[in-house]
Amino acid sequence: MPYPDTRLHIGVASLTRFHMFDLAAQMRRLGQICEVFTGYPGWKMPLELRPLSHSRSSRLLCWRAISRLPFGSRTAWWERQTFADFGHFIAGRASRIKLDIFDALDGTGLEAGTLIRQQGGVWVCNRGSSHILSQRELVLREHEIWKAPVPRTYFDPWMVDRCLREYEGANAIAVPSRFVKRTFVERGFSPDRVFVRPYGVDLEAYRPQTRIDSRFRILFAGTASVRKGIGYLFDAVRPLVKDGSLELWMVGPVADEARALMERNRDLYTYHGAQPRSRLAWFYSQASALVLPSVEEGLALVQAQAMACGVPVIGTTNTGAEDLFTDGVEGFIVPPGQARAIRDRIEILLGSPQRVHTMRSAALERVRTLGGWSRYGELCLEMYRTLAGQPAMPAAALERVV
Repeated sequence: MPYPDTRLHIGVASLTRFHMFDLAAQMRRLGQICEVFTGYPGWKMPLELRPLSHSRSSRLLCWRAISRLPFGSRTAWWERQTFADFGHFIAGRASRIKLDIFDALDGTGLEAGTLIRQQGGVWVCNRGSSHILSQRELVLREHEIWKAPVPRTYFDPWMVDRCLREYEGANAIAVPSRFVKRTFVERGFSPDRVFVRPYGVDLEAYRPQTRIDSRFRILFAGTASVRKGIGYLFDAVRPLVKDGSLELWMVGPVADEARALMERNRDLYTYHGAQPRSRLAWFYSQASALVLPSVEEGLALVQAQAMACGVPVIGTTNTGAEDLFTDGVEGFIVPPGQARAIRDRIEILLGSPQRVHTMRSAALERVRTLGGWSRYGELCLEMYRTLAGQPAMPAAALERVV
């Protein structure tokens, strides 16, 4: 339900789509005036967002092309140039537009956000992962544990400093999970400045499909990387794969630094590569459970996608799982970095087909109550109105405010 009587003029900024295009679409649905600042080429934008878009794609396309070359791992300079150029581009456009709210993915909003605050507007820093210093600490420790090379573009000091300046300069920080909020509060941020807004899921795109067999199958979906804990996954399933109890499917690209780890465990899994979004529901539907053992992640979208296909999830506390489901009901939530805990939960499901069936039903029911992307949009609009000093939305729209 739109609220046109007190419409806000909202700018949404992100180099690529992430969840920000969904946010812009929801603001449009809710009757707000919306501008989208993006590095996406205009012709690739969703049709409904094209009239709202300000595109600056040249630097991003160059950065992506160079990253594919043999020296692509040494492209921190291009990353800096891309973000700096995009930041100044947004500021130039924003200086000619009177925005009430500017919601920018971290790394992109420093110049425009500073300007908009000076003009009396509200700047929201949208952070999809844990506080960058917490993220750096967690991820680098895992690379040391697994003896995996650290890409030269990871945690470039220029980008770290830029993000820290955004955290301090913004009116508020929007995050997708309580795990992420805790990392900000632990670093001295007032809880009142950090708003939890869990991401949605497209319930039309993700729904149960016919299974090809009744084999007990674990699925990992996403980029195979040290950060996503694939080493713990391999340690967890090794004895169960070897004795024929289950099989492991892996869907998604492989990060360069994880290739050696993948190769060492090649006997444990069937690799299906990166898949288009249109095919993911089929892969989810072939699984008995999705396992996501990430050591650091804001709110992994694959969890809600799997649940929408009727698949229980085994996730860690650092995946945002607690904001999606209840431990022991729609899946299991385990501490990060503990392969034994993952194996224990898998064995519970292996030993009880009825438990799997019950969790499947519970996952479907739970994901429907989350409200999809429409709920995410309503929560964000409620945050904007609060920050802008406007009256709260009707109570019916706020039944599940986190």
